[in-house]
Amino acid sequence: MDFEAIRVDGFPIDDELTDAGNVGPDLSAAMHVYLATPRALVWRNPSPDWKLFVLLLPLASRLSLMANPIFSQLVRDWGHTIRFVGVDRDQCVHDFRSLLTDATLRRLVDALARWLHDSGPRDGLPARAAEAATLDVLFAALGDAMLTILEARRDDWGRHLAREHRLEPGEPGSLFDRASRYPDFLAQLHHALRHELLDVATYGRVLRSIDLREAAAEQRAAAMIEGTLEPVTLVKLGRTRAGRHLGCYNWLLTNPRHAAQRAYVLGRLPLFAQCFADTLIDATPRRRTGLVAAAEHDARAALLPDDARFALRQAIDSGQDRWVIEALATHFGVQHNVLRALWRHCPVALQAPPTWHLKQILLRLNELPERVWPRDDAGWLQLASRSVPAAAG
Repeated sequence: MDFEAIRVDGFPIDDELTDAGNVGPDLSAAMHVYLATPRALVWRNPSPDWKLFVLLLPLASRLSLMANPIFSQLVRDWGHTIRFVGVDRDQCVHDFRSLLTDATLRRLVDALARWLHDSGPRDGLPARAAEAATLDVLFAALGDAMLTILEARRDDWGRHLAREHRLEPGEPGSLFDRASRYPDFLAQLHHALRHELLDVATYGRVLRSIDLREAAAEQRAAAMIEGTLEPVTLVKLGRTRAGRHLGCYNWLLTNPRHAAQRAYVLGRLPLFAQCFADTLIDATPRRRTGLVAAAEHDARAALLPDDARFALRQAIDSGQDRWVIEALATHFGVQHNVLRALWRHCPVALQAPPTWHLKQILLRLNELPERVWPRDDAGWLQLASRSVPAAAG
C-alpha cells in the first residue's frame, strides 16, 4: 500500500501571513492551519479489492472545537464538505459520502486531529499513527456496509456508485468544491482587510496564491483518480462532450457490451449527462411474466409498460436513434419534436443540469414552438433560469 497526503504548495507571501506581528494572531493561526491541512489523503491499493481511496478534506480549523461533544452540529456541518471516493478492482468509482454517519465523523475527527498535533513528521508527512487511524475509520465504514470484501457485498452496493461529480477542477459539479473547503480562512482574510491588517494589494496577492495552489492540488488529486480508471472507457467518455463525469463513466463501464451505444447517445445529448447517471446506472428489469418472457425475440414486447427506467435503458442500448428519442420524450412527458430538435443541436451553455432542472427545461421547451427557441448561450441560460418553478426560487 502506498500513501500520500496532498498539500498546497508554498508561496513567498506565506512568510508575511504567518507572522503574527504583521497580520495579527488570528490570521496567522488560520494561515498555519491552511498550510498544514492536507487537501487530500490518498491510499493506493489499500486492499486487494480496492485500487484507490481518496479522502478530500476541508481545512482543519475547527478540529479542536469539534473534539468537544457539545459541538456535534459543527461535526455534522464539517462532514458535509468531506468527499470519500473509492475505486474498486473493477475500476468503478464509488462515492461513499452516505457512509459518513455522525459516529463515523466523530471517529474521523479524532483521527484527523493527529495530522496537526502529532509530533515527529518524516519527509513532510505526518506520523504513521495518524495515517493508520484514519484508514481504520474508513475501512470500518466500508465494513458496516459489507463493502470490504466485494464478493460478500450486499445487493444494494450499486447505490454507492458515483453519480454526481466531475473530475475537472473549477467546473460546475466538480468533485473539488473549493468554496466549501476553507470558509474560516476566507473569513479571517476578510476580517484582516476590513481592519486594515492587510492592504488591498496584499489581499489580491493572497487570493491569486490561493487560486494557483488550490488548482495545483486539485489537479494532482484528479490525476491520481484518473490514473486508476479504465482507459478505453475514458476515451469513449472524452468523445461525448460530457467531460470526465464520474456518473457517466460508471454508466459506460458497468456494461461494456453497450458502452459504444451509450457513448453515442451521450455525445448527441450531453445535456442529459446527469440524468443518465441518476436514472440508468441501476436500471434493472422487474420480474417478467411468462407471457412477456415468451416475447424475447422482440425487445419492445419484452418490456413491461410500467418499468420506464428499464425501457429507457433498453432504448439507449439498442443503438436506434428513433427509439431513443421516443423513449426520452415519453420518459419526460414532452413531444417527440422537442427531443428531435435537441438531438440535432444540443446547447453547450446548459452544461449538464440536475435531473429535476432538466425536466423543467424540457417542459418549458415543450410549451414553445421551435422557431422561438434561444439562438445563443445567453438565451439558453435565461430560459433555464425561467424554467425553475416559483416554489423552488
